[in-house]
Amino acid sequence: MGVYRVRNKVTGKALIGNSVNLPAILNRHRSELQMAGHRNRALQKDWTDFGADAFEFEELDRLNPSEEPGYDPSNDLKELERLWLERLAPIQLY
Repeated sequence: MGVYRVRNKVTGKALIGNSVNLPAILNRHRSELQMAGHRNRALQKDWTDFGADAFEFEELDRLNPSEEPGYDPSNDLKELERLWLERLAPIQLY
């Protein structure tokens, strides 16, 4: 689990997010873009205009889960994402 980025290497715009399953979410974004069905219309348009080679999918940071029973990583993931947005600022987001 952690924070990821889908980045347009041509424009520098990026989609930043967090997930409990990084490989799965990156695969989902890639698949939706390839099938022209991504929910983010601006990202989909750039994918169509620039092509797949103009994008990179990356894990920015990983969060090690707590050993505590009933641990919910939601708040920790949101905070980690916020820190990355702050670190990458100013960045154009999708």
